[in-house]
Amino acid sequence: MEWGTSDLWIVATGMLCTMACALIGNFLVLRQMSLMGDAISHAVLPGLVIAFLVTGSRAILPMFTGAVAAGTLTVLLTAWIQRHGGVERGAAMGIVFTTLFAAGLLLLKQTSGHLHLDVDCVLYGNILLVPQDILVETGNGLRIPRGFLTQGCVFLLNLVFIVLFFKELRISTFDPELATTLGFRASAIHQLLMILVALTAVAAFEAVGSILVIAMLVIPPACAHLLTDRLGIMVGISLLIAALCALLGHAGATLTNTQTSGMMAVAAALLFLLAALLAPRHGILARRRSRQAAPPREPH
Repeated sequence: MEWGTSDLWIVATGMLCTMACALIGNFLVLRQMSLMGDAISHAVLPGLVIAFLVTGSRAILPMFTGAVAAGTLTVLLTAWIQRHGGVERGAAMGIVFTTLFAAGLLLLKQTSGHLHLDVDCVLYGNILLVPQDILVETGNGLRIPRGFLTQGCVFLLNLVFIVLFFKELRISTFDPELATTLGFRASAIHQLLMILVALTAVAAFEAVGSILVIAMLVIPPACAHLLTDRLGIMVGISLLIAALCALLGHAGATLTNTQTSGMMAVAAALLFLLAALLAPRHGILARRRSRQAAPPREPH
């Protein structure tokens, strides 16, 4: 199997996208909010339609702005309903994203067919078209795709946020009351994290579609959590797993002539199965050996 320049750009863009999702996905998994990415990926539809109705254009900037606004609204409404509606977090997410998704479908009728949304594009994205959308061309002939630069910016933004606020994120994740005692609001850190989730999901949506966004927000962090109990190491392992998913996914898609984004998600699931089976402390085999090695209980 020989890869050309286009394949390298596809894999590089996929790696940046999957790693950006995995970075913040660690804190979603630890906060038991893994489905927030699913909620946001559904709720961006009304933002896309409203942006088109207001501007009359399908240009990248207005569509991206509308999607980010819808994603941020999803986060804020979910928190408000959970706080004031007396329902648990999962139910609040379900209320918000189903309502916004339905509103988006109704608004879509108002476009009279001028806004065409391909279902396959929504599910799988257009990562194979990334090498064709060139944004920067250097003097030595290097042609850099727009998708690569977009995903790179989002990855760097997430990385800088986590590095700068790692202590605050760790404390507010495991002990919000202690965070308040130490002088910073856990709710503010939470809202910043959720806004980044919305931005990451929307940025990845065009390139890889909703399936891979949801998978990468959850599976690499879940794998890493099986392999270690230390947060810093967990973040690092999740990045390695996310990058490996992009590489294996495109290789598998090339060999089987299937969707690259879908195969990346399949690769992530297979890696999770390996981690669940072979993890040194929390894996199925390790727990079975631990039970077999435990001394039998004395009868009372």
